[in-house]
Amino acid sequence: MKFAALPLRYLRFAVLFPLLFSLVPLRAAPALTAEQSQWLARAERHEKAGWIYLHIEGEPRARGFQHGYLLAKEIAEGIRVTAVQWHHDSSFDWTWLIANTKGFINRGIDPENRAELKGIVEGMRAAGVETTFDDIVAYNASIETTGYWWPEVAKKLDGSATIVTTPKEACSSFIATGRMTKDGGVVLAHNTMSDYTGAIYNVILDLVPAKGHRILMQTVPGWIHSGTDFFITDAGLVGSETTIGNFHGFSEKGVPEFIRMRRAAQDAGSLDEWCAIMKQGNNGGYANAWLIGDVNTKEIARLELGLKFTGLERTKDGYFIGSNIAEDLRILRLETDLHDEDIRLSPVARRVRWKQLMKENAGRIDVATAQAMEADCHDTCFHTTDQLNGRALNSHAEFDPQLGNPAKNPYNPSGTADAKVVDTALAKKMSFVGRWGSADGVAFDADKFLADHPQFDWMTGVLKSRPAEPWAEFAAGEKK
Repeated sequence: MKFAALPLRYLRFAVLFPLLFSLVPLRAAPALTAEQSQWLARAERHEKAGWIYLHIEGEPRARGFQHGYLLAKEIAEGIRVTAVQWHHDSSFDWTWLIANTKGFINRGIDPENRAELKGIVEGMRAAGVETTFDDIVAYNASIETTGYWWPEVAKKLDGSATIVTTPKEACSSFIATGRMTKDGGVVLAHNTMSDYTGAIYNVILDLVPAKGHRILMQTVPGWIHSGTDFFITDAGLVGSETTIGNFHGFSEKGVPEFIRMRRAAQDAGSLDEWCAIMKQGNNGGYANAWLIGDVNTKEIARLELGLKFTGLERTKDGYFIGSNIAEDLRILRLETDLHDEDIRLSPVARRVRWKQLMKENAGRIDVATAQAMEADCHDTCFHTTDQLNGRALNSHAEFDPQLGNPAKNPYNPSGTADAKVVDTALAKKMSFVGRWGSADGVAFDADKFLADHPQFDWMTGVLKSRPAEPWAEFAAGEKK
């Protein structure tokens, strides 16, 4: 492919961009039209236990406008932080990323999602926050472009280059049913493992489209998909995913993952339909192991999507786990370079721990048990339970010197950023319980961390503190 030229003026801009972006003032918001006021009257935003709850509904433009208007400042900050992270990891600026990815990303956006994305832009501008359609698209596609497209491109630019990307070892999850659970129904648990910089997944989005299924999902301000991919739909489907670690491969000819995820959540009425939508046009971007359940039939499935290979398992009596290591041997051996027996590695250590906990809790897994599992800090490599570390299900890499794992940066500010649980009873009323911040309630102080670890000083202004928050229940249609 051809890349956009990067003249000297853009090289200078690449260095200054993070600062300039943060200094752009908000412009005066224009008066709302009668139509826009009607749209906003049907929306809802409130905050609870560290989360932002957002209800949007209606036709694509209307719900996009609601989203953009009510979360305008948070979306702008999300784009700024994502741009800073991208610049640090690649040396290129945000405009370069847009110029070199929008051609193949835009081709895969269907008309409905395109209208919703444009609605977000319209809503932000109406709130006095300037942005562009290209910004919002690049922001929504950032996981797959920076983490999957970019490593392939960087090899072509300079095969000897040191490529820095956002870690692909992210999230721990399980789904269980039948004899594994206390009531025989489905129980799904998921916690997001991520850098403490980057996207802030603290939005609970209650989305009621004019056509398709209602969705209650965790997401990021300004995204039309989930990103952590924890969701419930009124079709009785619940789902989550864990990233397939150390994955390599990307196709510019496919449909962006963020579009396929959204279409599957909104359009699918069964596990079969959901899996079919996700596989259609798979581009390899954001390669995940998807844990999906149907609370009406009590069937669960694990769909692993590589680029070349796909694995699908289903059961009505058992469990599936996810810890960022592929279970399908074709994906593991041919599309990743992860060593599945090296327990120094977080995905391997967490997979071992999931299996231990499933065996110990078989037949009694419920919401409370799942919450305790997600807060588990046992390190199966060094057999410790009293030291916060980066190999536990409740990861705290910020405390871990990673002495046994030279592939990891010591004290990297990352780990478990939240926890969510849903069972059949909660799902049937479009509800779940969640905890923002670490699953064990340990707070993160960004200023103290940066003072203690000056090697990360580039994160000043983008690394955010995360106070301890309680568990809270969220439901579709709730009011402040």
